[in-house]
This record gives sequence, C-alpha cells and structure tokens, in this order.
Amino acid sequence: MTTYHFIGIKGTGMSALAHILHDSGESVQGSDVEKRFFTQEALEDKGIPIFPFSERNIKEDYTVIAGNAFSDDHLEIKESKRQGVTYYRYHEFLGEWLKQFTSIAVTGAHGKTSTTGLLAHVLNGTFPISYLIGDGTGTGHVDSQYFVFEACEYRRHFLQYEPDYAIMTNIDFDHPDYFTSIDDVFDAFQSMADRVKKGIIACGDDEQLQQIQAKVPVVYYGFAASNDFQAQNVKEVENGTEFDVFVRNTYYDTFMIPMFGDHNILNALSVIAICHYEGIDAEDIKKLNSFKGVKRRFTEKIVDQQVLIDDYAHHPIEITATIDSARKKYPDKEIVAIFQPHTFTRTKMFLQEFADSLSQADHVYLCDIFGSAREDAGKLTIQDLQELIKDSSILDLSHTDVLTTYKDSVLIFMGAGDIQKFQQAYENKIQGKTINN
Repeated sequence: MTTYHFIGIKGTGMSALAHILHDSGESVQGSDVEKRFFTQEALEDKGIPIFPFSERNIKEDYTVIAGNAFSDDHLEIKESKRQGVTYYRYHEFLGEWLKQFTSIAVTGAHGKTSTTGLLAHVLNGTFPISYLIGDGTGTGHVDSQYFVFEACEYRRHFLQYEPDYAIMTNIDFDHPDYFTSIDDVFDAFQSMADRVKKGIIACGDDEQLQQIQAKVPVVYYGFAASNDFQAQNVKEVENGTEFDVFVRNTYYDTFMIPMFGDHNILNALSVIAICHYEGIDAEDIKKLNSFKGVKRRFTEKIVDQQVLIDDYAHHPIEITATIDSARKKYPDKEIVAIFQPHTFTRTKMFLQEFADSLSQADHVYLCDIFGSAREDAGKLTIQDLQELIKDSSILDLSHTDVLTTYKDSVLIFMGAGDIQKFQQAYENKIQGKTINN
C-alpha cells in the first residue's frame, strides 16, 4: 500500500483531503513550514505525521500530492519529479478521488465554505458521506454515498472536476492576480457548468448566474419570485432566522437556521434545494437548525460584555455581509472592525470598495497587508486604505489593548491571512477575564 505524502499539509484544502484519505484507511503523512496553523491540531489528533520540508521526505513508493500554493521549483516537488514518483497537484488528485461517489461540488466567489459545511451537516447521519470543507475539515467514509466538496475557482482549478451536481452561490470578481475581469470569471464558471453531469443548483438572484448555459437542469434559488426555490416571510428569532420556503410558488415548509443575514438564508436555500432534488425528507433537512458553523466563519467568543468574532472575510462583499450579520444578531452593540487585507493585488483592485464596506462599522482598525505565498511584496501600504476611511486607525500587534475601550461592543477580526494573531494578542492582554466560546 502506498503512503500519501502531502506537500503543504497544513493548507485548508490539503489538510481536509489528508483527513479524508486517513479516514478511508490510507497511510498519510505530510510536510510544511514549522509555523503553527489552525489546521494542525486536528491532524496531530489523528496521529498524521507532519515533517519540515526536506528532500528526504520523498520516497520512491510514495504518492505525492502537492499544494497549489507551491511552485514547481519547491525542493520536494523537484525531488518528486527527479525520482519519478506518482505525483499530483491537489486539484488533480481530488478530481480522481471523487469519481468513486455521487459528488456535489460547492462553488462560488463567496459562501462556498459555509454552504459546504451546511450541506455536509444535513447529509451526515442520514447517509454515509465524505466531505471536504475549505476550513480544513475533512471526513472520509469507505461506504460514502455522497462526496460533498468545496471547489475553488482560482486559476480554474475546479475544471479538474466532473461532479454529478454543483451548487453555485454567486459569481463575483476576485483573485485579480489571475482573473482579468468579471467576464473572465464568468467564463471559468461557464466552463465548470459544462462539466456537471446531473444538475446545477444556482442562486437566481445573482445576475451573472442567470446567464449560465447548461446541458443539465438548472434549479434556481433566492428571494425573487422567479426562483424555483424562494424564501419568504423571513423573521429574526431569538437564536437565528426563520423563513418559509416555496417551491415553484407552492409552500413547502418552514425552516430555521442559527445564523443571521440574507447570505446565510441563501446558503441554506441552496442546501434545501439540492436535498429536495435528491428526495430527502423535509424533516431531515431541518437539521439545518443545529448547524454549529465552520471554522473562521463568524466564530464567536464572549469576554465580559465584549463579543469577539473571528471571520475569514477578505473581499468587500464578504465584509459587508459579516458586519450585517453582527448588526442583526447584536442590534444594541457597537461594531468594531479589525481588518487585515489579504494580498496586495486584491487590496489595490478593491481599495475604495474595502473602504466603503468597512465604513459600515462604527469603528475601524487596520492591520498591515498580508502577502500570500504567491505574492509577498507590493508598493501599496495599509496607510493607502486608512486615508479612505474616516477616523480609522492602524492596529499594532503590541498595542491591542486599545480595544479594551470598547466595553459593550462586537469586535470582528477579519481577514484570510494571520489576523488570528491579533485576536490572540488581545486575548492574552485581557487574560484572566472569563472567555466563553
């Protein structure tokens, strides 16, 4: 039996895939930088070995899976090719693995991680399933009936997949280091639609998705009456949001989700639609109401009268949605946004949009721009963004105690880089106070 060696095993997609193979009875190990990531603990709990990068990690009988963040000149990738071992990029291997199952790809510019987690939660227990979520969570089952997975559009990696079904949450311009325009993004999603084998569940409120042409049935969901699945009579209740679902203008059932905000209703509608399409009973779908969320998506802690929220929002649309959710859940508290931009190209492309979305908070703190593995320098500085946001401040890692002044407030730490270190530094400052997860 081969050993699967993951180059960059701490990455969110890579760690999730490592869990799936491990749970399926395979021998798994990996390598990465020595810096600790939030995905690491779960790997260690399963006894999956993690080594520092070294050519010595590569053995001739291994199957090597390389993370997409690493270029072909990485020392372990070069050694893999020198030895001629069986070698895949992450998306190439995933494309082969999912062929064993009824596969459901969840894709879109925003919301795919939360939607994947929500769908996995509803199906899990009703059926044996495997799932791969972009927060680093993965579970494998040898007898899986469904394989639910997050499919990323970056560099058109999702074109490696031929899923049975696809949920498409939205099309928006992002990843400006690769995509040239919204038309370029649309072209990628159209190509993805062409690869789906049985059906597409698409948000009909999204103007771009309305233009998708498909050879398979397309079921639309949203708030507009023209959708196949429509949410009506939305009301905020004590622990979340309740809404009625109409299927082609006929009342279907009432559902409750333990989240706030229109984007969360849309995510839930997509799950309801695919489950209905697959003949799953409404009572089973109502497991939506016990969803605990995914990592780094509106993850909350309570410290005295402060609410600390960790969120992956790194695009203006996502920031707006996160602030909106916080306002709906905590209407009597001030909202403090602590934001770390992710990549120089994205920050430059959406500079004004970032300023506009962040300005919806009552107070704004900005952290230095985080360069990705693909890009670590740029002429832009965080001061360029600060100039566009009235009364905003730069947050220094050694002076996070300034946040203690917001006594009865919601502090939202947002970003796709290492914004968690700012929250951790703040928690260390206030150590000794009661923290409730």
